Amino acid sequence: MAHRWKNDLTHADVTPEAAFLNRRHFMAGLAGVGLASIAKPALAEELEPNSWEEITTYNNFYEFGTGKGDPVQYANLMKTDPWTVQIDGMVDRPGDYGFEQIMSEMTVEERIYRFRCVEAWSMVIPWNGFELADLLNLAGVQEGAKYVGFETLYRPEEMPGTQYPVLEWPYKEGLRLDEAMHPLTIMATGIYGKPIPNQNGAPLRLVVPWKYGFKSIKSIVRITLTDKEPPTSWNQANGREYGFYSNVNPEVSHPRWSQASERKIGGGLFAKRIPTLMFNGYEKEVASLYEGMDLAKFY
Repeated sequence: MAHRWKNDLTHADVTPEAAFLNRRHFMAGLAGVGLASIAKPALAEELEPNSWEEITTYNNFYEFGTGKGDPVQYANLMKTDPWTVQIDGMVDRPGDYGFEQIMSEMTVEERIYRFRCVEAWSMVIPWNGFELADLLNLAGVQEGAKYVGFETLYRPEEMPGTQYPVLEWPYKEGLRLDEAMHPLTIMATGIYGKPIPNQNGAPLRLVVPWKYGFKSIKSIVRITLTDKEPPTSWNQANGREYGFYSNVNPEVSHPRWSQASERKIGGGLFAKRIPTLMFNGYEKEVASLYEGMDLAKFY
């Protein structure tokens, strides 16, 4: 069922495990020195590859707290077995799809993708997963559907961060249907060939590599096909800073910092920054989705 997208990254580009721990020190240091003042941009080839430990020990998953280490500390409270995903809205076969049922129907493959956070750091991650299009086709997308909405698990007794009104719970995200059906868009089930850890969004998370990381919603329990743009959590919380599309665009700054460059995790606090690529380096594959759109207005 998979479209066999051709990968341009290899394991040599993957951020090493040890480097991820340094991200905590890096982000703390940024508060004192400022994002734009550290160093001049470096070539992408100068960056070192990323690791299991880096990817899994420093996460944004506000359902477990706003601290970068909170998901590692508390995500083990989340029960992921059994797991079902409700697929509803404009589909031919709505219902609750069990994780095992989904996996029995899907073709899992490795996708080594660049990952760019809105906070201006980046990694390269070897995901394992399947194309979202295959899951949507399993449910049967109806004519007239234009968008796909997603929801994260909301279980306050297992997710201590939801006891605070940081965002409106449950966490929500959304894509245009053509974005969701694009071969690059996957549902990740693993990292480095291992099951995806809870803090990274077990057992199913979205990965949209040309968008900022918060669009790649974790621990999905509901997918809704609709003809209206669905609400998304960060856009609802602060639409000025977080647009619905949130495509990686070095020419559109975040209101509080530039997005023109990024720091690849693993290089240390004083490593040189590198230029951010349009659509996170996937311009050739996805630019046609936005032809004729004002990408500064529809950010």
